[in-house]
Amino acid sequence: MTNQFRQSRFWMRVAFVLLVGAIASVGPSAHAIRIKDVTHIQGIRDNQLLGYGLVVGLNGTGDGSDFTAQALASYLSRNNVQVNPDDITLKNVASVIVTATLPPFARKGDKLDVLVNSIGDASSLQGGTLLMTPLTSATPGMVFAVAQGPISIGGFGAKSGGTSVAKNHVTVGRIPNGALIEREPPIKLDGRSSIDLILESPDYTTAQRIAEVINFNQGPDAARAITAAEVRVQVPEDYRERLTEFLSGIERLPVHPDQRARIVVDERTGTVVMGEDVRISTLALAHGSLTIQVTEIERVSQPEAFGEGTTTAFSETGVSAQEESRELAVIEEGVSLGEVVRSLNAIGVTPRDLIAILQSMRTLGVLQAELIIQ
Repeated sequence: MTNQFRQSRFWMRVAFVLLVGAIASVGPSAHAIRIKDVTHIQGIRDNQLLGYGLVVGLNGTGDGSDFTAQALASYLSRNNVQVNPDDITLKNVASVIVTATLPPFARKGDKLDVLVNSIGDASSLQGGTLLMTPLTSATPGMVFAVAQGPISIGGFGAKSGGTSVAKNHVTVGRIPNGALIEREPPIKLDGRSSIDLILESPDYTTAQRIAEVINFNQGPDAARAITAAEVRVQVPEDYRERLTEFLSGIERLPVHPDQRARIVVDERTGTVVMGEDVRISTLALAHGSLTIQVTEIERVSQPEAFGEGTTTAFSETGVSAQEESRELAVIEEGVSLGEVVRSLNAIGVTPRDLIAILQSMRTLGVLQAELIIQ
């Protein structure tokens, strides 16, 4: 791939970003979004569930850990089978950690997908079945779901002698709808006198705009921005027993979110994304590159036929240097995003050059934006 092609593809990416920014800046209504897309209600969230379990039915790919033997002995004891852990030789059993995510409004009897991860030295969970495993939250002793069922690893693994073949990660598997919810998450909305909207991306201006939009719709003092990440909304008395209806009206209100000026540069893919609020001060810019090429040629010196002497080998080294000539470009203060990119494009910068230029601008203090390099 030539440098010219790479540079052309890079500026196509930047042009796409500019097009998106231009569409967004056509008018206020073009980029107004719903409150539900930039906030969530405090206290209404997912809950992480965790449990320790045993996978049985493996074809000699289980683990030989001591804690697996102890866990199996305890399981058999609960089923009226007494066995000494030291007498157990494990080949078809593996210890696993089972995880799941409990949604906020899940009901008893609903099902969840679970993820099963081997924690011993099992070589594969293929063909295994998870025994009944209680799943608890961070609160000790509270079982929210019970998982059980055959494991799907989405691949396979096999070996014979010193040869092995595997597809995907065979010590991690899933059980679709493998957990049954036994306890509902403790979330109660009705009766609240206020709710707190939490911004996904905290910003003082956006928080104030959300409060103003709600006040315009619900009346003065209906909402107040507490911090850059929190807006408190008062619930009218006649809506406190039907809060869902009230929240449905609030989350559909349009708001114009604000954000800091940022530039994100991904050096690996040559992608540069600039926000529409990026501005720079007046500066003069010249950027060139010096290319040094070192070549080494192996040669052989051989005497003439029937002559005295020996054959010798030696190398010749050549060094060449080439420096690109670039003109000094002046970029005026306060130019728009499109003008910044056109100015940089005019001096033929590459993605790697652009990173160095942006870092230098930031060091000089003429770049009024946060620079994020990934």
